[in-house]
Amino acid sequence: MNKVDYDRALYYTHRSQWDNLLILMVRTKDQFLSKKIEHFLHAYHFEHDYASIEKKLHSLLRYIDHANETAAEYVLETQVYSLN
Repeated sequence: MNKVDYDRALYYTHRSQWDNLLILMVRTKDQFLSKKIEHFLHAYHFEHDYASIEKKLHSLLRYIDHANETAAEYVLETQVYSLN
């Protein structure tokens, strides 16, 4: 779990840096993140229905939010165990 990947995905999405988002999709070890990015980019480039694009974007953003929370909890648990 690499928290930097989620931060990059959020940044690239916010800045509409689709080339960098595509590179992140290929390089990340998180297969769920990769699939979410793939589905969004495919919808962005090939869908004509804005509602479909928006649905894929919200799905990607929800996953990034969830993954960031999970990563933060993991770091917190790791720090607690290292103190004991």
